[in-house]
Amino acid sequence: MNKFKLEKDLSDSRRMRGKGIDRERSLSGSKGDLSVNFSTITPKKPNSALRKVARVRLTSGFEITAYIPGIGHNSQEHSVVLVRGGRVKDLPGVRYHIVRGTLDAVGVKDRQQGRSSAL
Repeated sequence: MNKFKLEKDLSDSRRMRGKGIDRERSLSGSKGDLSVNFSTITPKKPNSALRKVARVRLTSGFEITAYIPGIGHNSQEHSVVLVRGGRVKDLPGVRYHIVRGTLDAVGVKDRQQGRSSAL
């Protein structure tokens, strides 16, 4: 038995935790930001589709992937869009939604029901 304790033995936690990403601060509710490019990605198994997404550069400097809900969209590169939180369960890495009907993102064409800001 060693009667001298080392400094690492005295401390409770030897491993230092990383800072991680503060997602709430990067979005702070919702933000109007510049869209970089638009594409389609395929969902995880067992689903099959071409989901519309956009790479958006936030005012905070982050570049995120945001889902474009609804049928059809008119957004182009350099459109200013409003982004809210909310992930898409079958699209890995997509944690944000674009708010339809605000800024440059128009609402869904010929939509009669469900015209809230979420669509």
